[in-house]
Amino acid sequence: MEVLDALYKFYKQFKGRKGVFGYSALSRPLYYFDIKKTERPLVIVQCSIHAREYITTAFCLKEIADFEKKGKFGRAVFIPCLNPDGVDIAERIDPLYKANANGVDLNVNFPARWGTGIKNVRKSGSENYVGSRPFSEPETRAIRDLTISIRPDATISYHTKGEEIYYSFYQECEREKRDLRLAKLLSVHTGYKIGSALGSCGGYKDWCIEELKIPAFTIEAGKEKTAHPLKSKGALRDIVKKNKGITRRLIGGLKDYERKIYENRDKRSEKGKG
Repeated sequence: MEVLDALYKFYKQFKGRKGVFGYSALSRPLYYFDIKKTERPLVIVQCSIHAREYITTAFCLKEIADFEKKGKFGRAVFIPCLNPDGVDIAERIDPLYKANANGVDLNVNFPARWGTGIKNVRKSGSENYVGSRPFSEPETRAIRDLTISIRPDATISYHTKGEEIYYSFYQECEREKRDLRLAKLLSVHTGYKIGSALGSCGGYKDWCIEELKIPAFTIEAGKEKTAHPLKSKGALRDIVKKNKGITRRLIGGLKDYERKIYENRDKRSEKGKG
């Protein structure tokens, strides 16, 4: 698939707002694309945190084009590839590799019940190593700093595979209801079922939910029966068909939710005056 070459070419040709928000363990640039129609709602869409799931980078480039052309409101910051070193390893050397160049699984390197996942390991390797400490890796520190600096209203993390959407991480009461409502919107859009990643901790989604208190979603794209790594044109077409416009859908859901909050406040205020 040579997805890194496609990303670099796309970056050079892209005329909108873009930049480098950090560098990988091997000093590769971490690119972002920032498309603003209105100031808010603001979402982050990040892909390829797991090396072998690099088909999500190919999807992300198409999603950037879709939002740039069809987005009417909101702002989206796209991170097509958070783990370029790992992607290079997966494409050239070890097709099942998930970690970064240091052998750390980036999606268990966040301080959200870090190190308590059922599959976590304490030794570097191709997957599941939590690192020496939370945010031990330059890639996770970079996305942490970017996320905190722009304060998104929600995030989407693309993974493969299984056609499931995960939204929960110990939220309670109104936050859980809010996030489930948005997850249902994404489920209708994609046709993917809403699932639960029991025993999984330390991910970017988990950190966004626990630390920032915002809705955050992991979308497992691609059919379960397809073997890792998904890289065929047919697999990409299927993912694009089911997920294209997901950014617009989430931003629309956030806007509707905010509108309902204000409407309910106005109603309560009017009752109070009476």
